[in-house]
Amino acid sequence: MITIYGVYRSRALRNFWLCEEAGISFRHVPVIQTFRLPDPPPADAPLHTRSAAFLAINPNGQVPTLEEDGLVMGESLAINLHLARRHGGALGPRDAREDGLMTQWTLWAATEVEPRSHAILMNRVQLPPAQREETKVAAAVAALRHPFAVLEAAVADSGHLVGGRFTVADINVAEVLRYALPASELFEAAPRAKAWLAACQARPAYRKIVARRDEEPAL
Repeated sequence: MITIYGVYRSRALRNFWLCEEAGISFRHVPVIQTFRLPDPPPADAPLHTRSAAFLAINPNGQVPTLEEDGLVMGESLAINLHLARRHGGALGPRDAREDGLMTQWTLWAATEVEPRSHAILMNRVQLPPAQREETKVAAAVAALRHPFAVLEAAVADSGHLVGGRFTVADINVAEVLRYALPASELFEAAPRAKAWLAACQARPAYRKIVARRDEEPAL
């Protein structure tokens, strides 16, 4: 049995999307991020990332966390690679070459894109207006112009990143790129990347997962 700890309003969304695409059954244990609760969390707070019961599973205190056959894993992108290899069918690699490329694109998303796309999301959407810093957005946008050009070229031929088909690489990169959507200027300069992301997010599995996220209490 696969167990995924986390909530839809977290990076666990990536794992729920992959499971929905691949038809992977799992047990969902909601674990909310502690920063979304009062400080300190009340005694009757729901299971959260600093709950003793959760820290016994993942001492890092981060969601998502995966449990499967004695394996305990954190890191959402790594979890997706594992699930795709083991259960993902066509979402996963068909050979060592594809495996390497899927890992490459996942690490590219984590290192080249996510720190900057997350800064855009925080400073244009999530932080209270008084705490937002547009200078951080400008720096992130400037730093992302080259990665966006790389992605623009990568999806030009087949519309996908690996193997000419939709795979875990598309899921992982799309979920990281999603954070940059408030910077529309990046997408206007990369129309193929913009169309690729729109196609990823138009998939029925993604729409279903987003609907579940929207139903989840925001606290």
